[in-house]
Amino acid sequence: MPAPGAVVRSAWGAPMSLLAAVLPWAIAGFAVALLLNAWRLLRGPGVADRIVALDTLYINSLALLVLLGLHFGTDLYFEAALLIAMLGFIGTVVLSKYLLRGDIVE
Repeated sequence: MPAPGAVVRSAWGAPMSLLAAVLPWAIAGFAVALLLNAWRLLRGPGVADRIVALDTLYINSLALLVLLGLHFGTDLYFEAALLIAMLGFIGTVVLSKYLLRGDIVE
């Protein structure tokens, strides 16, 4: 860990911020998590496991969009992440209600 105020350097010796150094690793980690969630969604042993995988899939895609927004420096990704958060919550509630009762509308 570099000392406070120390300059982090890239592989080519150019100075870079700590955020620029860590951001690609975080994006790659969430991309791998998305792939694993998609695998669990397709291969889940039960319906409840698939609903949990879908919930985790949208949470990881939300985090990935926020990280991409930081990386590219645009607010558009944050708005898309907010939209995915709202739709993902509603989708999880509807699927859980359907699993519990077999009907969505009361």
